[in-house]
Amino acid sequence: MLGYVVRRVLLMVPTVLAISAIVFVIIQLPPGDYLESHIAELRSQGESVDLEKIEFLRSRYGLDKPVYEQYFFWVLGMFQGNFGFSFEYDLPVTEVVGDRMFLTIIISTVTILFTWIIAFPIGVYSATHQYSWGDYGLTLLGFIGLATPNFLLALVMLYLANVYFDTSIGGLMEPAYIDQPWSWGKVVSVLEHLWIPVIVIGTSGTAGMIRRLRANLLDELQKQYVITGRAKGLPRLKLLTKYPLRMSLNFFIADIGSILPSVISGAEITAVVLSLPTTGPMLLGALQSQDMYLAGSFLMFLASLTVVGVLVSDLCLAMLDPRIRLQGTVTR
Repeated sequence: MLGYVVRRVLLMVPTVLAISAIVFVIIQLPPGDYLESHIAELRSQGESVDLEKIEFLRSRYGLDKPVYEQYFFWVLGMFQGNFGFSFEYDLPVTEVVGDRMFLTIIISTVTILFTWIIAFPIGVYSATHQYSWGDYGLTLLGFIGLATPNFLLALVMLYLANVYFDTSIGGLMEPAYIDQPWSWGKVVSVLEHLWIPVIVIGTSGTAGMIRRLRANLLDELQKQYVITGRAKGLPRLKLLTKYPLRMSLNFFIADIGSILPSVISGAEITAVVLSLPTTGPMLLGALQSQDMYLAGSFLMFLASLTVVGVLVSDLCLAMLDPRIRLQGTVTR
């Protein structure tokens, strides 16, 4: 196990470097850069351009150098904790992210817990009561949840809240607390607004997880070892939790690789609809405005979390399921 972990960690280094090269190429593909777009926008509006500041920023962040030098400048800066400068916000990237990253982590973490808490018992019930009225009803709800886009559900809830409750559910806190230091009142305001995005974002994830858990558990319940245990008179609950349920949870663990980056990225389109101050809309805006260091830092962070998440899921799967071997050898 230790040798496997060491090999995977060493392999992560060239993997992340290769991803960084791909990310840098992608953010460089649009013609020009943010500074050129900014100059053109100011001139189109008839405003003056501070050319000295533009040249200083271009020189400070290596935009006047060849592309390969810009790449090495960017990568070395990340290893030193310098993620670059956001030209759109006129601040270092680390300061721009700030509270948005914290709020995104809160929303995504609560959404993941909500999804698991709801999906787990429903999936187990549907599998153990196959073709019952409860199974049919929950299956119908699951299909509705899968078929309903998150942004559409967000729009519906916005409409219902305004028409029937005369309230706005946009945002994640009261306007008075925006850009204010954290206090108990701000925490309470966030908690009051948190349940709407959690329900909207978690709906499709819950529906999909119910279907997968039901299918996996049904497959395990039909295997010979379960039939043998049932014939020996093992208690139903013990027989269910001992092996079938444990084996059917593999996809929960395998999803860690995709869950970790989703904690940071959040649901971008839903966040835009609900006016959530999370990192998703900021990433979309950075890509649209060619704010290369802000967009590149986000993409690199998401890629790194994916690589780490895959490693964690592999190790957890090996501990959960004895049939999985990490060394690649065949057990006879």
